[in-house]
Amino acid sequence: MAIEVEGLGFRYGGREALTDIGFRLGQGTFTALLGPNGAGKSTLFALLTRLYALQDGEIRLLGQSIRRHSASVMQHLGVVFQQSTLDLDLTVMQNLEYHGSLHGLSRREIRQRARTELERLQMAERLHERVRNLNGGHRRRVEIARALLHRPAILLLDEATVGLDTRTRADLNAYVRGLCRDLGLCALWATHLIEEIAPEDRVLLLHRGRLRADASALELCRRADCDSLAEAFERLTATPEQAA
Repeated sequence: MAIEVEGLGFRYGGREALTDIGFRLGQGTFTALLGPNGAGKSTLFALLTRLYALQDGEIRLLGQSIRRHSASVMQHLGVVFQQSTLDLDLTVMQNLEYHGSLHGLSRREIRQRARTELERLQMAERLHERVRNLNGGHRRRVEIARALLHRPAILLLDEATVGLDTRTRADLNAYVRGLCRDLGLCALWATHLIEEIAPEDRVLLLHRGRLRADASALELCRRADCDSLAEAFERLTATPEQAA
């Protein structure tokens, strides 16, 4: 298994942010983590990436516990956060060189891999431009290239398309799906945008810190007795007052 989560719980002071979360994701799979704002998606990602220390439960990446093997297991992880972490005053290549050096790559390896990843993303001609001069969609492509530079087995994307236009969102979504298919990556794509999820996609539905469903989008529609995922999402995340 690429990702195994068991009995995961997390609290901010006395407030429960995640309660008894559990799921398993295999290699070469694309999984949507769906939930409204405040559902706990970013907290889950912070735990998966070790930004937050585990409180309750266990996370294993490629069979290794992140409690006991955090340094080695993080080498297999690529992450695109909701908020951009690129240095705007550096060029695209300088941003990638800095990231690659943190993973122990030689300058030659970094340059070769950077060109390969940017060519896949149709960004090779922007290699020496300052990030500040790129639009939002191009910056996201650079962040994906950076996340893939050290050739991880797992790719986490936390609301990676926020603020992008419809065409750019669709292009990036299709690109990540291609990586799962062609390179065997395990991708966990967190979103609150229904249009980014295909009917056959596996969906982890998170709401108020609990995993409300783990099924395909089609199955969620069947369970909610409706025709669209948008309607199923509304029904499955309704409060008792709303349901009434």
